[in-house]
Amino acid sequence: MSFETIIGLEVHAQLLTRSKMFCRCSADYASTPPNTHVCPICLGMPGVLPTINKQAVEYTLMTALALNCQIADSTKFDRKNYPYPDLMKGYQISQYDAPIGYGGWLNIEVDGQRKRIAITRVHLEEDVAKLVHHAATGGEGYSLVDVNRAGVPLMEIVGEPDLRSPEEARHYLVKLRTILQYLGVSTGNMEEGSFRCDANISIRRQGSHNSMAKVEVKNMNSFKAVYRALEYEARRQRKAVSEGGKLTQETRGWVEERGKTVSQRSKEYAHDYRYFPEPDLPPLILSREWVEEIRAKLPELPEERRQRFIADYKLPLYNASLLTGSRAMADYFEDCLKTGILSNLSLPKRAKMVSNWLLGEVSRIMNANDIDIANFRGKVSPGRLIKLLALNLQADISTATAKSVLEEMFKTARDADDIIHQRGLSQISDTEAIEQEVLAVIKQNTQAIADYKAGKTQALKFLVGQVMRATGGRADPKLVNELIEKKLAEVSPSGEGR
Repeated sequence: MSFETIIGLEVHAQLLTRSKMFCRCSADYASTPPNTHVCPICLGMPGVLPTINKQAVEYTLMTALALNCQIADSTKFDRKNYPYPDLMKGYQISQYDAPIGYGGWLNIEVDGQRKRIAITRVHLEEDVAKLVHHAATGGEGYSLVDVNRAGVPLMEIVGEPDLRSPEEARHYLVKLRTILQYLGVSTGNMEEGSFRCDANISIRRQGSHNSMAKVEVKNMNSFKAVYRALEYEARRQRKAVSEGGKLTQETRGWVEERGKTVSQRSKEYAHDYRYFPEPDLPPLILSREWVEEIRAKLPELPEERRQRFIADYKLPLYNASLLTGSRAMADYFEDCLKTGILSNLSLPKRAKMVSNWLLGEVSRIMNANDIDIANFRGKVSPGRLIKLLALNLQADISTATAKSVLEEMFKTARDADDIIHQRGLSQISDTEAIEQEVLAVIKQNTQAIADYKAGKTQALKFLVGQVMRATGGRADPKLVNELIEKKLAEVSPSGEGR
């Protein structure tokens, strides 16, 4: 029996505002002591009146526009009622039937195939408090409530069930997070909870338009977790139906340690939340002038930037895609090109050189130290990196030396010139000095000479390596190669001069 997987994602993103959604408390709660960023509004005290955070509305409008949504002329907030201990008021101020944006779309590319995923809605709400669970030794556990997070602006992006595989879901999430980071509206950090995903997944028989019971999967805090959870759930549902079982609409949680989903509760329907308009907030009018003013301020988005990198810098699609996958990386790349250093090279040649270093040695350093380009930039500015590349290009230092110097630049935040001067790393380009080393190596390696004369070209690389080692990697490799070939032509297989 053949089945098709149907996936729709609901993404929540905390917005980068200074204050909370409906009060003036600081929204920077992550590293603060519990219950220190609170006020009567956060706590849901009787008689308090919320006020709308204008910046949060603008950020949501920016996102809706970037996702090709239609923008409502007016919107409103609603009360979403449910009795969870992390909800101070017993209801959440959210949006129900009048979202800020609706009817949008996002393109993804999987295995070279382009696919459009419809966006149902983009709306605004408040985050809830955080429960901190403790296990008690020899007794019942308990939970504490930290209200710092309650009221932080939370944007929800609801996608249509157009995804057909966990891989498509992963590409969708990566693309969406990149857009939010380009807009500057959210950090998009899944591990810290500022970018969260709930997945609705069901199956249907091939050729049918009727899906079976929908399951909501929660508690996924990384792209890898989303992929694994959806893979597991698709297998579980197929197996259950194939064995004659019946699927029920429910909410399941992903348990990372066990690699499986577990049932949590029956899935609520919209009417279970008893939505009704928030009586303490007036309808919000979104004037066309305001919307167009925000549209005009939208930055260049990743897909547009990628195409420009290909057109202007003649970069391959692969390089352009990697560089524009992060706004910070794309900015670093272009800031390198703006320094004016190496302006004697054509723009495409400069772009290729910088791209190769960023995607090669710089990325290696970032991965080894578990940092991003922003942390790297704090130690090695674009100006410092491009000066190092200029020294390498001008043959002042070899490529191997340049890599070693870059490592120390990252560790010490010093300029390349200082490190090269202190360590005596300038490349040796003096023909006579290198020739003396070449003659010494030839004299000491008669077997390698015999091998070379017998047609074993690897022997040449060995001899070049010996000279580079003797000079501490400072000799000009090109000159070393030329001199060795010249001297080998002058000696017999035994190493004797002719």
